[in-house]
Amino acid sequence: MAKQPMLRFVKVERETPDKRPPALRSEDFGEIYAQYSDDKATEQAGRCSQCGVPYCQSHCPLHNNIPDWLLMTASGRLQEAYEMSQATNTFPEICGRICPQDRLCEGNCVIEQAGHGTVTIGAVEKYITDTAWEEGWVKPIAPQTERTESVGIIGAGPGGLAAADMLRRAGVQVTVYDRYDRAGGLMTYGIPGFKLEKPVVMRRIEQLEAGGVEFVLNCTVGEDITFDAIRGKHDAVLIATGVYKSRDLTAPNSGAPGVVKALDFLTASNRKSFGDDVPEFDNGDLDARGKRVVVIGGGDTAMDCVRTAVRQGAKSVRCLYRRDRENMPGSRRETQNAEEEGVEFVWLTAPSGFLTDDAGNLSGVRVQKMRLGQPDATGRRAPELIEGADYTEDADLAIMALGFEPEELPTLWNVPELTVTRWGTIKAKFNTHETDLPGVWAVGDIVRGASLVVWAIRDGREAADSILNYLSAPARVAAE
Repeated sequence: MAKQPMLRFVKVERETPDKRPPALRSEDFGEIYAQYSDDKATEQAGRCSQCGVPYCQSHCPLHNNIPDWLLMTASGRLQEAYEMSQATNTFPEICGRICPQDRLCEGNCVIEQAGHGTVTIGAVEKYITDTAWEEGWVKPIAPQTERTESVGIIGAGPGGLAAADMLRRAGVQVTVYDRYDRAGGLMTYGIPGFKLEKPVVMRRIEQLEAGGVEFVLNCTVGEDITFDAIRGKHDAVLIATGVYKSRDLTAPNSGAPGVVKALDFLTASNRKSFGDDVPEFDNGDLDARGKRVVVIGGGDTAMDCVRTAVRQGAKSVRCLYRRDRENMPGSRRETQNAEEEGVEFVWLTAPSGFLTDDAGNLSGVRVQKMRLGQPDATGRRAPELIEGADYTEDADLAIMALGFEPEELPTLWNVPELTVTRWGTIKAKFNTHETDLPGVWAVGDIVRGASLVVWAIRDGREAADSILNYLSAPARVAAE
């Protein structure tokens, strides 16, 4: 009788891939986790309990068939595991690297709740697809039949690219418009290489290009081309722009040299990793080397900023957050990694202003101490100011990581009929992602607000299905 490959959690301890020591990984932007060996991936996948109600799957936005591809990995059927993983997720190797598994699949693992330590789902997911690339199992997009309909996608981030992949596989002609010189959105220019090395993103974009997706880059809608022109050129349009407008802090001297936006800081760093000429980095404005750095915020973007500053050679890095560790929105795993790398977290603090030297450059951040009061509308305890407890944090560089808001697309694109919510996000139907404009869909952060890559992928895939139904509707086909 064949040996049971699963239910090993009773005898086999949870073991994550080896992590490079902080002193070594802080010197470069390479990913900090090693790849599982074949034997270790098989062993760790076999810890899955194959439970009757897989909460890991139900708490995954893509509802990936996690227990099934864990079983296949543990059984040595790795190519089948890849095909099953790819069937529900356009970019499994990316999600395996950057998804907050501690809040999603792994955080809801049944054996974790039973005290045995969660299955390392993300690491196995990464292993499966990285192996698939190495073995040549990832095939080019090759539609069985070409269709005449075309779809224009505005935004080359995860939502737009996921939709482009599905539409192209169905034979639809796809053109993706993006403001940047490389596709990928925040996966390319926002997320640092130590979490997501850029060749991992670029090879997916190359796959899309080789499969017939056309990319129109350095193209800002509303300036280089009108939204109406895109609508006129295509049978359907998908808006997947994301949210890039940084939230500002109204405080004295917030515009002083040395106070910068998180996305500007991260984009400059990522551009340097591509070998680009970045004047704002080269002149020192967006380079943390030798500086006392203060990052303001407690989300994943703040974690990316503090860890980037460490790698750039900052003299010191502190992160101010107005709540405590238990109430911060960022990944617990990323917080731990940052602390290992020398970042100091100053909990229950918020900036009230910035101090400058005689030359007008940043010299410090004025900080207010906080305490937690009653829960707010989100259920988290609201921070309250402690009067008379202000102090100053010395700083040469302050990075604002307070989140992002949507741009005013109806105004920027001269499309007042494009309906938005009171938060400025595009109003779209929950399941189909259709907007109030005929033939126009919207997905990802521009609908949800700042969210996760995995949610954008889900939205893009759902919208692609909806667009295909629209293009194939009998009334529309008859009209043509």
